[in-house]
Amino acid sequence: MSIEELRNQINKLDLQLVELLNERARIVVEIGKLKNKTGKPVYSPDREKEVLATVTKANNGPLPDRCLTAIWRELMSGSFALERQLRIGYLGPGGSFSHTAAMLKFGQSVEYESLADITSIFDEVSKGHCDLGLAPIENTTGGGVIETLDALIDSDVKICAEVLMAIHHSLLANCPLNQVEKIYSKPEVFAQCRNWLSATFKEAKTIAVASSAKAAQMAADEPKASAIGSAIAAELYGLKVICENIEDNANNITRFLVIGKEDAKPTGEDKTAILFSTAHKAGALADVLDVFKKYDINLTNIESRPSKKRQWEYYFFMDFLGHRTNEHVQKGLEESRKHCLQLSVLGSFPRAIELL
Repeated sequence: MSIEELRNQINKLDLQLVELLNERARIVVEIGKLKNKTGKPVYSPDREKEVLATVTKANNGPLPDRCLTAIWRELMSGSFALERQLRIGYLGPGGSFSHTAAMLKFGQSVEYESLADITSIFDEVSKGHCDLGLAPIENTTGGGVIETLDALIDSDVKICAEVLMAIHHSLLANCPLNQVEKIYSKPEVFAQCRNWLSATFKEAKTIAVASSAKAAQMAADEPKASAIGSAIAAELYGLKVICENIEDNANNITRFLVIGKEDAKPTGEDKTAILFSTAHKAGALADVLDVFKKYDINLTNIESRPSKKRQWEYYFFMDFLGHRTNEHVQKGLEESRKHCLQLSVLGSFPRAIELL
């Protein structure tokens, strides 16, 4: 067949796809009406996981799973808008890694709210001004994000999903490398580029700011300033990419939490996050960990933060495999409470396996 004949076949298939997509959308509208009557949330992380798993399982190629997943994420984004416009809060300004992760997760058809700091993300979701928020929780190089851990202690929101995204840092500036006198970025970003910075700069001053995108904004206004951020931020704020991929670890991945008013239903492949504090006595934390070992609960992360209310008292943030409704998890949590001054379940959510 000629190219023209093959393209005519594509044109016919495109028309069929448009009709099928709109047929699907009409069903989405009906689901939205039922959700509005019952008060159910528009975004269902468990349903999202089910849909994407069905699509990839049915895929026999030649399109890769990653391509189909991206298409269906955008399709679901349009579906959210048909049911009710979602507002997603993220650590801004635009062009931050949080912004990129939010857009990859929720697509182009929802509204995004740029917020000045991580605490504001939690506050806006708690007050109902944003339906969902996205905040970084840990990085494979820099470890836990302190602001998010502290916000989890003080907030009443629930964790309903998680996102994994590969992070590549670039030095952004409008001057040559040898003229850079200041470097703006987040503290965690400096930690992720520590070796490169020490090898490249002897006198340049590093200045911590709230986000990498804010750093790009500031660097764009100063002649001998630079920022460490994304190539997208460089494009948005009129900076040049001076050096690419300056992170110390090529496998540099950030995990983000999606927060909302409710957590997710079981999917069979879930995680649960808890927050607890123990008495200030020898072996208190070990007693809790022994309970999780007893019930064969696999821990995936544990972080500690000092209490703001009492000296020498610590809060522990921990997540593990399993849903809070699983019988062995319920038994483990019940027994763990006997060794804790306080224990709160922050939410159960589908486990993220693939990078966005």
